[in-house]
Amino acid sequence: MKALIERLKKDRLTIGSCESLTAGLFASTIAEVSGASAVLKGSIVTYWTECKVNVVHVREEIVEKYGVVSAPCAKEMAEKARLLLDVDLCVSFSGNAGPDTMEGKPAGLVYCAIADRHRCEVYEFHLTMERNALRKKLVEEMGKQVIRFLDAC
Repeated sequence: MKALIERLKKDRLTIGSCESLTAGLFASTIAEVSGASAVLKGSIVTYWTECKVNVVHVREEIVEKYGVVSAPCAKEMAEKARLLLDVDLCVSFSGNAGPDTMEGKPAGLVYCAIADRHRCEVYEFHLTMERNALRKKLVEEMGKQVIRFLDAC
């Protein structure tokens, strides 16, 4: 995460997150690094569907049609939380950490998104590992993806 923080500082950007299955782990991992307060504004943990809908304002139609384990849900989480947190970039995490199926979707199916003012990219993962290892892997991977997202601008 140190490389991510340095890049955000260099570009004078702020970041936030909207986290479901990671339950704040992305923001917490960033906060472990000295200097994080220069870039990390906050995180919204939306572990329950009601929080996604009532706090972040993910449209109920999205949840009903696609479920919370979906690309459209991850996209809305990132876009709407970016506005709520007033950050340059917002990363979202929604998926099934397991061990059971959820919404008829297998354990290890995860959707993440990165949103800025102009675009939103969604990432799909199919991981087979213990739930906490999966959560840590996603946090590490999305930290790298944010740098790639910025490089593509």
